[in-house]
Amino acid sequence: MHVLDAAVRDYAWGSPTLLPRLEGREPTGAPEAEKWLGAHPGAPSAVVGEDGSRRGLDEVIAADPEGTLGAARRFGRLPYLMKLLAAAQPLSIQAHPTLGRAREGFAQEEAAGVPADAPHRNYKDDNHKPEMIVALTPFSALCGFRRPEEATATFERVALALTEWADGDSTQVAVAARRMAVLLADEDVEGAFTDILDPASVWTAEGGVDQLVEALRGMPDLIRQDEALETALQVAEHFPGDPGVVVTLLLNRVDLQPGQAVHLPAGNVHAYLRGLGVEVMAASDNVLRGGLTDKHVDLAELRAVVEFEPMPVPYTDPEADGDGVTRYRPPFDEFELTRLSADAGRLAPTGDAPGAGVRAHVAGPAIAVATEGTAVLRCGDEAVRLTPGQSVFVPAAQTADAPLALTAEGHGRATVFVAALPSS
Repeated sequence: MHVLDAAVRDYAWGSPTLLPRLEGREPTGAPEAEKWLGAHPGAPSAVVGEDGSRRGLDEVIAADPEGTLGAARRFGRLPYLMKLLAAAQPLSIQAHPTLGRAREGFAQEEAAGVPADAPHRNYKDDNHKPEMIVALTPFSALCGFRRPEEATATFERVALALTEWADGDSTQVAVAARRMAVLLADEDVEGAFTDILDPASVWTAEGGVDQLVEALRGMPDLIRQDEALETALQVAEHFPGDPGVVVTLLLNRVDLQPGQAVHLPAGNVHAYLRGLGVEVMAASDNVLRGGLTDKHVDLAELRAVVEFEPMPVPYTDPEADGDGVTRYRPPFDEFELTRLSADAGRLAPTGDAPGAGVRAHVAGPAIAVATEGTAVLRCGDEAVRLTPGQSVFVPAAQTADAPLALTAEGHGRATVFVAALPSS
């Protein structure tokens, strides 16, 4: 097993307190958004040797792909990236491409000579990015399109608020809101989405979104009737004037409690709003944005990627797999997530080695991160002590020979989350 030292990304939307609180340390005052656990070239974790030496996990894998990856060699890389994600404010509204679209888009931009770090580049690599997040704290997100009739009712309320705000006049913004309601009544979700983000739209013009926000703030009774309007006002506090505020009215609001999860397939429009969670995704950085951002928005490419069919929220139901073992199995080839939880003083099952605690078999290369208590994680003859936020990489050669076993040190409970390949 290899102890990891993972990079923390300081994106502006990151929480200055959630990760420090998890890890039991003083905040620095700076935002701490994502702790990357993996071999992604954007920020590979460092493998720390007993002598203090450091090598990138990507280097360790490249030196022994058979032993480290095992069956995952078919992906040509460690197929997933794991993160601790801590959001204090909304992330950009975004969607991810299919594998075919990613390969095509990446090849086109490479052939066109678009620099890899160009701000207008859409495809950073040739991979797709299905993902899943499991909440560690109450966690809020926007996920997929609402049913058209629900969104229609919301925009009818918006048009009413804008008309009353203008003392009965039909302002351009009120007319635009009524147009949204008409499009959605005809189930033209793509038309409504496109109208909002069109560079010639009233919503992208200066003052358009501000009028909407001002009108809604003056009608608290209306806000109480519609959670989507309340969400839009909350988002507008962080992104004043951004057309993404209006896009939120098309999307499902999801509020997860700790232990609940959603998975996000290709084409799903989503935005995390706030909270701390364990996120796992295919190893990619391909993001097409659609608002709540100052980064590049390519509306044509975004429309080509997005699935406009309204669907139920894609919850990932946790599955109990023995005492202290919970599996999260999204419909993806690259990963699943296993949660191991052991109480201090738990006796080893009959026939197991002393202190074996909670056990689970995982498939292929694994990354484990502690989220609660002081954990002792074993695989075969090796053991590593982990406190919240600390992580370890377990090569496929080891997981093939022995299960992972967790015990809690001290008092209370220890919990680790383990990313690995889907198990049978």
